[in-house]
Amino acid sequence: MTSLRSWRRAVATALLTTTLVAGSIAAPAVAADNPYQRGPEPSRSSIEAARGAFAVAQTSVSRYLVSGFGGGTIYYPTDQSQGTFGAVVVAPGYTARQSSIAWLGPRLASQGFVVLTIDTTTVYDQPASRGDQLLAAVDYLTQRSSVTGRVDAGRVAVIGHSMGGGGTLEAVKDRPSLKAAIPLTPWNTDKTWPEVTTPTLVIGAESDTIAPVASHARPFYQTLPSATPRTYLELRGASHFAPNTSNTTIASSSISWLKRFVDNDTRYTQFLCPAPSGSVFSAVSTSCPF
Repeated sequence: MTSLRSWRRAVATALLTTTLVAGSIAAPAVAADNPYQRGPEPSRSSIEAARGAFAVAQTSVSRYLVSGFGGGTIYYPTDQSQGTFGAVVVAPGYTARQSSIAWLGPRLASQGFVVLTIDTTTVYDQPASRGDQLLAAVDYLTQRSSVTGRVDAGRVAVIGHSMGGGGTLEAVKDRPSLKAAIPLTPWNTDKTWPEVTTPTLVIGAESDTIAPVASHARPFYQTLPSATPRTYLELRGASHFAPNTSNTTIASSSISWLKRFVDNDTRYTQFLCPAPSGSVFSAVSTSCPF
């Protein structure tokens, strides 16, 4: 009996040791698969929440201390235990200032991004100029800002509203190394974008009379190359100014797109593929799967 009990203890110890060793090997393997993953397991409620899992701080950027754009505000996660974060630069539209898109700053930052909402050099700057200013702001944020140490300079996205949305397409055309673009009710005189290889989420508004989707958002999307990951979402009954106030659909879609293509976090693919559906949309198209 004594030898039997000893044998059982030996077997149990061996099984426990094997389990612990297997567990200690598996955890780093998951992290190694995606070192950019930030934040807890996502859910529909987490991407639609007014705030995500990260506490956020902010700092102002004076227009007199930068060149190439008009200053702005940086929003960033205060957590420094998970390494650097992907970054997002957001531009306003014609005649607008950063206050018109400021709600996106803390909302995106709380999901695990460093976000710079910018003012343009003048409120009348055209899309090509806004594209250049987005790139100038990217360089400032990643190279010279007070939060440079928190940013992964190789993982940056651009977002813009109206002419700022047209500017996002200009920016990724000129700098294809950017990881994601999100034009919001975009406006541009250039209607074709076969040069864009950056994953692009175009969000249009059905009742937009300033940048009608038939002559702006839809052709922008339709002329993106077939090899470019892309999605088109059209907000039912929405106006050109839908992105200027807190909007759950815009936020959750943008968060999912940024997580998927800036953080390479495939946990968020479930919110993008298959294509989103529901009464909130008047039209949807996508290049899923990606």
